[in-house]
Amino acid sequence: MFASFFDSWRMTLVHRLVDLALEEDGQDLTSCALFRSDSLLAASIVAKEDTLVAGLPLIALVLERLGVGAACSVTLLAHDGEHVSTGRTVARILGPAPALLKAERVIMNFICRLSGISNATQRFVQAVAGTGVRVLDTRKTTPGLRYVEKYAVRMGGGYNHRANLEEMLMLKDNHIDQAGGITPAVQALRTTYTPCPPLEIECRTLDHVREAVSLKPERIMLDNMPPAIAAQALALVPAEIETEISGNVTLDTIADLARLQPTYISTGAITHSAVVADFSMRLTSTVSETL
Repeated sequence: MFASFFDSWRMTLVHRLVDLALEEDGQDLTSCALFRSDSLLAASIVAKEDTLVAGLPLIALVLERLGVGAACSVTLLAHDGEHVSTGRTVARILGPAPALLKAERVIMNFICRLSGISNATQRFVQAVAGTGVRVLDTRKTTPGLRYVEKYAVRMGGGYNHRANLEEMLMLKDNHIDQAGGITPAVQALRTTYTPCPPLEIECRTLDHVREAVSLKPERIMLDNMPPAIAAQALALVPAEIETEISGNVTLDTIADLARLQPTYISTGAITHSAVVADFSMRLTSTVSETL
């Protein structure tokens, strides 16, 4: 799925992200002093807890952006989205010691962070199992990490909300207030863009829902509505319009919200509050020879 998720434009952003991460670390003066440039290092990445794994294809990408891709061998022993047990080796790497040691923390930061997001997503997905409701992420992602974090959500069984402000138009309170109401806001969007991208309208009251339904957007969001009001709101929306419940959704509340049968439930917690997974990169051997 990595190749299909990261089209050429998204991959360009990931390249810039990896380049920045490597640039942040500067030169690895310690490793350069202690290892010959032709020394080989063999390493393994090991799970230190039971966890989903995500981000393994980034290993080769980091080494490639560092300029040593052709000099390294990467063997993946698990696949993204797979659940691995404590002690499982998920990847082995052989490459020039100074370069591999410089790349180590960048690689591990990606894998630990993305695997943690996958774990968090899976817990929310499991909480709504059997309801048919889909768990969505939000744009509450780490700046610069938007696409790799949304990829990790997919590895945890979740779905992606709009990745950027162009994929879907969303009318929120500030937009509606500026336009003088939901109807004039929708009219302005549909006049400005032909064809108009998919449209989602954020609603906080039943009257807002009724007005939004009359305008036939692709999706209506019920934002921070108490469950009893959300149930009434959902009853107002015809089947051809998707519905989304959002706002302070937690593991403690999502199951009850799913019983109301919206199309989606979105939560920023799976990205902004995910706990990193525990992996380590272990040195297994070094040999002093030219690659």
